[in-house]
Amino acid sequence: MAVKIRLARAGAKKAPFYRLVAADSRAPRDGRFIEILGRYNPRTQPSTVELDLEKVEAWLSEGAEPTEAAAKLIAIARGEKSAPQVEEKVSKKAAEKAAAEATAKAQGDTPVPEAVADAPEQAVSDTPGAE
Repeated sequence: MAVKIRLARAGAKKAPFYRLVAADSRAPRDGRFIEILGRYNPRTQPSTVELDLEKVEAWLSEGAEPTEAAAKLIAIARGEKSAPQVEEKVSKKAAEKAAAEATAKAQGDTPVPEAVADAPEQAVSDTPGAE
């Protein structure tokens, strides 16, 4: 029986977390496994990696082969690598707006909201319903 150390997906739709498991190489990804070795949550900042290194070392000594992703997580848990950090993505429009606000603040001007600057002037009357 060929044993692999690999990730098994768990969690809700579009909110995954993973278990590091020792499983038969013929078993499905999220199917039958022999033992849970740890957890990995990529959605936290920085990513959470919690492994039982004693169990991992025992399986590796028995000949279990880690997958590429599992090998990276084992290296992170051992302290050989650092956890991956996801940089916050900013859209071009948001970056331009932030730059415009920064230049306006540096010049001492008060920025005018775009909705007010682009809207045509409307007549305001005191009587309701009058046009």
